[in-house]
Amino acid sequence: MSFFSTGAQPAEALPDSTLAYVSIDLDPSGGQKIEAVRTLNKFPEFKDQLGLETDDDVRRWVFDEIQGSDDACANLDYEDDLESWLGNRAAIAAVDTGADSPTVAAVVQVTDADAAESGLVKLQNCAAGGDAAAPASGDDTGGFAIAGDWAVIAETDELAERIVTDTEKATLADDADYQKWTEAAGDPGIVSIYASPEAPAAMSDGFLDPMTGMFLGAPVSSTFESTERNVGGEGEPGEMVNPDAVPVNPPMVDEALAEFGGMAATLRFDDGAIELESAGDFGQQAATLYGSDGGDDVMATLPGDTVAAFGMGFEEGWLTQLVERLAASAGEDLTADELLAEVSAETGLHLPNDVETLAGESAVVALGPGFDADQLMNSADGSDIPVGVKVKGDPAAIEKVLDKLRGQLGGEELAFMDTDADGDVIAIGPNADYRGELLADGGLGDSETFQDVIREAEQAGVVFYLDFDAGDDWLLELVGDDPDAAKNLAPLGAVGMSAWQEDGVSHGVVRVTTDD
Repeated sequence: MSFFSTGAQPAEALPDSTLAYVSIDLDPSGGQKIEAVRTLNKFPEFKDQLGLETDDDVRRWVFDEIQGSDDACANLDYEDDLESWLGNRAAIAAVDTGADSPTVAAVVQVTDADAAESGLVKLQNCAAGGDAAAPASGDDTGGFAIAGDWAVIAETDELAERIVTDTEKATLADDADYQKWTEAAGDPGIVSIYASPEAPAAMSDGFLDPMTGMFLGAPVSSTFESTERNVGGEGEPGEMVNPDAVPVNPPMVDEALAEFGGMAATLRFDDGAIELESAGDFGQQAATLYGSDGGDDVMATLPGDTVAAFGMGFEEGWLTQLVERLAASAGEDLTADELLAEVSAETGLHLPNDVETLAGESAVVALGPGFDADQLMNSADGSDIPVGVKVKGDPAAIEKVLDKLRGQLGGEELAFMDTDADGDVIAIGPNADYRGELLADGGLGDSETFQDVIREAEQAGVVFYLDFDAGDDWLLELVGDDPDAAKNLAPLGAVGMSAWQEDGVSHGVVRVTTDD
């Protein structure tokens, strides 16, 4: 039971008013430790520089690295000041404590409360003056509070105590949203990420990307009430004339924030691979873009030696839905029909029909083996590069759309519009031989590499695939005469990304595999 368990997590030491949370577990389950060491030790640089085994003290290694850098602290000893109390789990969180803005706090596992208090004071001294033995003074030394097996570190002792008090009422670990999304994100690993439904609106200094769920550190607002930027008067160009203006979210951002229902992600080791899995509710716009289950329909039929591919599946009317949402959320007087008509007039295409016809039910952009970096950068017309687009749809109708585009192109660009078709599949690209390979069913989806690196391929709406071993060691050729880089890139197998919707939940997995 000890081998398979993960132990107490920092979410137990934070209140249910926590808005966002990132934790690290240096003592995960036995399976994770074995997988981590087995996977990372395949890379010579990791093995030579760190030399970690499953029973090594990672905390000691981190301490030695810091003390050996410019951030070293005088009179601080690992055995005397840290080892006796420092646990293996920690987190950073943004907590709603009732103030105007969220409180940023850290939670650290402790094994001895008395020793922890002494050690944290010395760390405060280090932060204040770089000397653990020199008592810190002033208001910017930070504060902490110890409760049970956890130390809460915040800007002041009062804020740390407030978080402890709020946690006693209800913990993040027991919060329904936290449980829902962390469970949806799959098995625990070494890093966990969580954002509550209230997180984007509450964090004025950043927001969650509605498509990826990634927290962005830039300000939410892109427009400013009563604010102008200098374009030629006094001061530097672009300088904000009124720096005290109130940020105002664009309507599109406001709608994305309102639709956000929470998310969680986990970074784990799995069968020789490093995997980041996320699950969340990013609103209807996410469902529009990757709600289809046809992302791999065409990709699975690519040649087995495909180097790279990006595929998407499309539901009927997807572009219309997307433009309608964009027009509705943009806060402009322009309707979706007017926007489509305007773009149609500029491009010569009839939108949305022509674009939806061109994309078909499922489409993939693919790159085959037998290329080099110079070809990719300097090819005159692309005819010597194994690159192309494969679409499942109506080839005759697609040809008509391509004719409209060909009328606006000339010279070498036309080569990229060459096509071959077979049944309901059309291959588009400059290389005739590669178009022929694309039309055949090459069985990529049945390959061991594809199945290992792409999760839930059959229900994915978006799929990305990159095989480091395809062809003649193309990755190693890119690094040239750098033997160290070559040795550390050699263990890489493939990279895959898949995104899908299931019961209203948006799922995504990025997976990096290694060779045996």
